[in-house]
Amino acid sequence: MKNLVTGATGLVGMHILLDLLSKGEIVKATFTKNSKLENVKKLFKFYNKESLYKEIQWVEMDVEDIIQVFETVDGVDHVYHCAAIVSFLKKDQSMMSNINIKGTANIVNACLEYKVKKLGHISSVAAIGRKGDGEYSETNSWVESSDNSFYAISKSKAENEVWRGIQEGLQAVIVNPGIIIGPSTWNRSSTNLFKKISSGLSFYPTGLNGFVDVKDVSNSTIELMKSSLCSQRYILVAENLSYESVFKTIAKSLNVKPPSNAASFGLMSLGWRMEYLKSLVTRKSPKITKETARTASQKNFYNNQKIKKQIGYKFNSIENAIENTAKYILEFK
Repeated sequence: MKNLVTGATGLVGMHILLDLLSKGEIVKATFTKNSKLENVKKLFKFYNKESLYKEIQWVEMDVEDIIQVFETVDGVDHVYHCAAIVSFLKKDQSMMSNINIKGTANIVNACLEYKVKKLGHISSVAAIGRKGDGEYSETNSWVESSDNSFYAISKSKAENEVWRGIQEGLQAVIVNPGIIIGPSTWNRSSTNLFKKISSGLSFYPTGLNGFVDVKDVSNSTIELMKSSLCSQRYILVAENLSYESVFKTIAKSLNVKPPSNAASFGLMSLGWRMEYLKSLVTRKSPKITKETARTASQKNFYNNQKIKKQIGYKFNSIENAIENTAKYILEFK
C-alpha cells in the first residue's frame, strides 16, 4: 500500500507522515520550493523517530500545477490531502482560491484518473459555515453569512470538489478539525498563540470554540482511511472551550503570566482597525483582522459524537495537547 501526503511540511501533514511511517507504510510526501524540510526533521527528533526520516519519498509538487499533480498521484493507493493555505488576510484570498479550491480539484481529478483507492481530505470546521453563535454537527449545511471568512468559503468550495469526485466514483472521507493544537514552528498555525502568550499577551477573547490535538487529527484520519467508511464527513473536536481557559492553560504550560483581561467584541473591533492602519505604515501583516476578531468573539459548539460512535474514537485532552506543544516549543523555538 503506497500513500501520498500532500502538504507534508505543515502541522497536520507532518504528523500523518510520521504516523504512517511508524506503522511501516510506504509514504510519498510533497513539498514546495518554500517548504522547510528541517521542520519535519525537528518533529521526528522530538518524537524520537529520527530514523524514519530517511524512509520518506520526497516529491516537489505544486497543487496548482495539474501536470505535477497527475505525475505525483500516479501509482498511489491512498491520498491524504493536507495541502492548504490558512489565512485571514485579504491579500491572500487569490492564493487561497488557487491552492485550496483549484488545488483540491486537481487532486480529485488525479485520484479519479488513476483510480486511487481512497482520498482523505483535511478540511476545517470553518467549512461547515457560521452564522453568529451556534451549535454545529456534520448535518449542518453551508449558510451564506458575513460571519464566514474567505478561508471558510475556500474550504467549503474545496469540500465541494471532493463531493463532486465522490459522485464520479471516488472513495473519500472528509474530516473537519477545530482549532488544531500541536508541535510546529513558532510562527505557524496555532503555535503562534503560544508565541503571543509567551511574549506577554494580556488580553483574551470572550468567545468559545472547538479544539483538537493534532495527534487526533492524524490518528483518526488514518483510522477512517483504513476503514470501509466512505462518502462522509467527520467533525474532529476534542473539547469546546473558552479562549480564556485555553490561553491560561498555555500560559501555565510555558510558565509565564496568563492574560487577565477580557477583550470584548468592541475592543477586538477597535484592535483590528488599529492593526489595519498600522499595517499600512509598516507594510507588515496585521496581528488581528476583522475576520479573526469576529470569530474569536463568537461562541461556537461542535458535536463530535459521529466519529466516536462510528469508529469508537477517543480524543486526547486539550490540556495534554497544550503540554506536548509547549514541551516542543521550549526545546526547539
